[in-house]
Amino acid sequence: MPAVIRIAAALIDDGAGRLLLVRKAGTSCFMQAGGKIEPGEDPAAALIRELDEEIGLRVDVDALRPVGRFAAAAANEPGHRIDATVFHLRSTHVPVPAAEIEEAIWVDSAVVDMMTLAPLLREHILPWYRQMLVYP
Repeated sequence: MPAVIRIAAALIDDGAGRLLLVRKAGTSCFMQAGGKIEPGEDPAAALIRELDEEIGLRVDVDALRPVGRFAAAAANEPGHRIDATVFHLRSTHVPVPAAEIEEAIWVDSAVVDMMTLAPLLREHILPWYRQMLVYP
């Protein structure tokens, strides 16, 4: 049975068809900003902390829209799965990569499928995002 990592992640869009994605140092997969939930920490609080630490984005809990909870293979930790609580956030923040983040970019959602993506993004978050666009 693979080890499970609990994370909180944000699907961040700018309202104009672009998604904010990050890539950790030494890896090739792009994913959402976010990270591990500390013991006793609420997923929203973990996400707020991680967004500030990783890309310098400060948000209030009221700005987070719950999307759901998803399981997927961990992109950067072989033999692990993630249990992800995902939120949606609309922002035009200019990201400043910090901590373990090497790259943070805005990507047109029409071309994101051509990139190397984390399983959580490809299997769950992009389908949710595209469904949301059809039925806002």
